[in-house]
Amino acid sequence: MPGRILPTFTSAEVESHNNAKSCYVTVGSKVYDITSFVDDHPGGGDLILEYAGKDVKEILRDAVSHEHSDAAYEILEESWVGFIASDSTGKDGAKMNGSGETSDPIYAATGMSREEDLSVETDYTRDFRTHKFLDLNKPLLMQLWYGGFSKEFYLEQIHRPRHYKGGESAPLFGNFLEPLSKTAWYVVPTLWLPPVTYGTLVGFAGLGNVSAAATYWVGGLFLWTLIEYILHRFLFHMDKYLPDNRVGIILHFLLHGIHHYLPMDKYRLVMPPALFIILATPFWKLAHAVFFYNWYAALTVFCGGVFGYICYDLTHYFLHHRNLPPYYKALKKYHLQHHFADFDNGFGVTSRFWDSVFGTELEIPEPKGVKAQ
Repeated sequence: MPGRILPTFTSAEVESHNNAKSCYVTVGSKVYDITSFVDDHPGGGDLILEYAGKDVKEILRDAVSHEHSDAAYEILEESWVGFIASDSTGKDGAKMNGSGETSDPIYAATGMSREEDLSVETDYTRDFRTHKFLDLNKPLLMQLWYGGFSKEFYLEQIHRPRHYKGGESAPLFGNFLEPLSKTAWYVVPTLWLPPVTYGTLVGFAGLGNVSAAATYWVGGLFLWTLIEYILHRFLFHMDKYLPDNRVGIILHFLLHGIHHYLPMDKYRLVMPPALFIILATPFWKLAHAVFFYNWYAALTVFCGGVFGYICYDLTHYFLHHRNLPPYYKALKKYHLQHHFADFDNGFGVTSRFWDSVFGTELEIPEPKGVKAQ
């Protein structure tokens, strides 16, 4: 569950789990409960119990004894129950231990504990060996197409954020199409502000009454905030209704999955112009269907809405990549929690208003033990 967090254990607590009825081991900062595997160990349970309550990193790599396979590490990952607390911080500490890994309690669905984790560079080889999902060294799209991933596995993996080296973009196509998959933030205002400004002027002139025109325009702006919420919750996060096939998975990945998989990719954070046109076309038609009695009213409402979209996309970019004034700092914390802690709530980006109205406001529990929202 997105709200579920993994606890920390003191060294003494781990060492107390040293028998066949309760057998814990550690690898670096991670704690594993392998009690159910004691009797199934190919070399016999006694070999496991010899290391019960202890760190097994070295013995797993010991070529003289037996260098364990990837399957052994996969079994461990399935038995992961928490972290060992560093001596300097205690049970709920937040500092780094000697291996360079955080000892914070983490959110089990994302593998992260705080927003800073979103910017920690991923070890591509280790990540691929552990999760058997996507190799960030290679183009992602073909791996998704030929990977044979189930919907359940895909959704589990894309909500465990990764970070590409140096803030660059991971290869998506790996060919001449690559530049078409990237959009710099400034493209949005550069491309869309001029036509929105022109359309607004035409709409105001056609309506004649400035007060009425302003009401239509602000109404369109307010309507956008609801559209933003609906799109994010029911289209971008249509996880439950996603078809369990590679076409559905790839469409989901291109639409929003890649953003949760690589949330700090600054070139795949705002909406590409072609996608915006596709999504905006139905709303253009809807505006003219609702305000069929006055073309200028429909135009003005639509321009107010598109201006809201521009503000949304710029806000979204700045929440990920800029230091912001007080209001936006709170909004930034809220949005990044959506990424590292609870992707099933917190759909508002420019505000929390509609989350509050529809009961999807994101509330993060204190990281003390295993909890679920």
